[in-house]
Amino acid sequence: MRKLIFILSALILSLSVCAQEIEVSGTRKAVRTSGDVGALLLPVAGVTAVLLQKDWQGLKQGVFSGVTTLGVTYALKYIVKKERPDRSDNHSFPSMHTSTSFAAAAFIQRRYGWKWGLPSYILSTYVGWTRVYGKKHDWWDVAAGAVIGAGSSYIFTRPFARKHNLTISPVAGDGHYGFYASMNF
Repeated sequence: MRKLIFILSALILSLSVCAQEIEVSGTRKAVRTSGDVGALLLPVAGVTAVLLQKDWQGLKQGVFSGVTTLGVTYALKYIVKKERPDRSDNHSFPSMHTSTSFAAAAFIQRRYGWKWGLPSYILSTYVGWTRVYGKKHDWWDVAAGAVIGAGSSYIFTRPFARKHNLTISPVAGDGHYGFYASMNF
């Protein structure tokens, strides 16, 4: 009987210890904070680009992308209820930080090109990595957030560039048949 009480006590104690939040300190906490800053910085950069360009169509596209990203991410968090690796709550899947940063990066890339998009994607990838390193998410939470964010922006965002007139005319006479496309600037 004494052994049984000891085993049950040990089991209850181990379960209560496992249920507690894992404390993150030092380097992991600093990295987690830098990821928080990056997740906020990218949407601010997207809005800044829109305002500097006076790109009101881009603003509308960015709002649709952002609302879709937030809606899908929040809905999945409350439907899936996956526990975080640090055991702080049951809202791990998908990563909100990653989905918003990838939505902003994809918006910047689609709207203004790879010159600005590549650094945005690098920063978004760093944000995702900080969420895993900081014990807030598993890699699949981050991957799902990236797909949701980038997918939302790819659905709603169109390039901000000069409009090209595409002329298609039949080509014949050289033994080849097909279409010739020319771009008029």
